[in-house]
Amino acid sequence: MKPLLINTYEKGGAGAACVRLHKTLLEKGVGSKLLLKHKPSKNIQEAYYDVAINIDSGLSSKFKSKANRLFKKLGFNAKSESSVINPRDTNLEMFSYPSSRFNLKSSQLFEEADIINLHWVSDFIDYKSFFKDMDKPIVWTIHDMNPFSGGEHYLEDYIGMDENGYPIKRVITEKELQLFSKIIDLKKEAMNNLNNLHIVTLCDWMTEEVKKSDVFKKAKIHLIPNGIDSEIFKPKDFYKSRELLNLPLDKKVILFVSDALAKTRKGYSFLQKAFQLLEDEDVILCSIGDNANIVNENTQIVELGYIDNDELMSMAYSAADVFVIPSLMDNLPNTVIESIMCGTPVIGFPIGGIPDMIEDGVNGYITKEISALSLNKAIIKFLNHPNHFNTGNIRENAVKKYNKNIQATEYINLFEKIIKG
Repeated sequence: MKPLLINTYEKGGAGAACVRLHKTLLEKGVGSKLLLKHKPSKNIQEAYYDVAINIDSGLSSKFKSKANRLFKKLGFNAKSESSVINPRDTNLEMFSYPSSRFNLKSSQLFEEADIINLHWVSDFIDYKSFFKDMDKPIVWTIHDMNPFSGGEHYLEDYIGMDENGYPIKRVITEKELQLFSKIIDLKKEAMNNLNNLHIVTLCDWMTEEVKKSDVFKKAKIHLIPNGIDSEIFKPKDFYKSRELLNLPLDKKVILFVSDALAKTRKGYSFLQKAFQLLEDEDVILCSIGDNANIVNENTQIVELGYIDNDELMSMAYSAADVFVIPSLMDNLPNTVIESIMCGTPVIGFPIGGIPDMIEDGVNGYITKEISALSLNKAIIKFLNHPNHFNTGNIRENAVKKYNKNIQATEYINLFEKIIKG
């Protein structure tokens, strides 16, 4: 079996998930190869980027010109390389349209593969040329909504938080709806004759979103959650972890992880307000990620910066009393799986794939609603009952569900079944 996994980047949540799957497939003796848009890190075996495919094919150019004319007609300005349209609220997630200057089918890696596993491929695959006359089976792992949406990576419901700590409903303009409809039509047309397409979703919420999609009407859907290495993400010594990260031993630590605080979808403003409402000097908020200037004068917020090391991240989860993920829309965040693998309970809103991972009262708390006050109440509930959760039980259940070997085996079985026909 020779699957080719394709992802735009090796970093980010989707990139990390794709790389982890690729490495586990290799460990199991599968001839997996990984194709990336940029030169991969040296620690990833059988990972490649192919400069030969970086050409502006006629189909791609034609589509891009058509897309640009469409955007201009609708009053938007499309940046050809970043695939971001303006004007848009800068706090929204990125917007990508289905064209690319890359011709992935010209790669030798594509020729050698017997099955293609797409992951997060925005600005890497060109729908029109890539899916035309496709003679290989496709398994598409859905990390966000862009593969079947009208360009948005998440069709976000909210655009901020009001003064009372409740989400502000987003109003989608008529121009945006027209644009979404046109791009969906283009995607449907590009994939119209694709007969051997399989979709892998990571959670129940995304499964339902895919089922509602007009783009993937012909596709077969399979639910396979992400998996991670349970030998790396496991409970570490609490005191050593706190000492290494320079966190106080006499404080309760709330952990938050994100590289995009400015994005409304990540919900940091809700956590910030919920934390302010605590008024508890014995609790600190610890932030991990490229989140400059969030500390201000608040001495109860500690920034650890960006951590690109799984062992160190495992220690961060182990040093925390609770991990809070205030996302307003999300798929199956790796951070939640990493936290519960380390035995650390999680608090989150009842959105997306969060309820798939958090069993209320068992490995964390799901809030009653999306609001800063509801998040505050869940945090207080945790702080008032610090011994309610059992680290060992949280980890045991996580390993049963999200171990990397379980995920890889399910992919291998799926690949084999598809290849055999």
